[in-house]
Amino acid sequence: MTAAYIKSVTFDCADALVVARFWAAALGTDLDEDSTSDKAFVEAAGWGGPNIWFARVREPKTAKNRMHFDLRAPGSIADEVARLEALGATVLHRGEDLTVMADPEGNEFCVE
Repeated sequence: MTAAYIKSVTFDCADALVVARFWAAALGTDLDEDSTSDKAFVEAAGWGGPNIWFARVREPKTAKNRMHFDLRAPGSIADEVARLEALGATVLHRGEDLTVMADPEGNEFCVE
């Protein structure tokens, strides 16, 4: 029997286009040309990763994420954190081997 696989991950957000633009740039891939503030799509860079959907919802983010991405820095963590800050992310906590960040709408993720 074939097992299921993760086809896509979906983020609820206030402005799908803002968050999708950030993640497309962060992951080095493209934003779908039909993306809008209501719904946006970022195809996985390379093979094997899930695609990412962004959907506008009325409710604001109110608590810590129950699931998050861990990004592996291609070079030093400091250089990757600086690049992501330039794209609009903020640093929440700097650790020795891991930095916790938030995307433009506050969704937490880690850089290691």
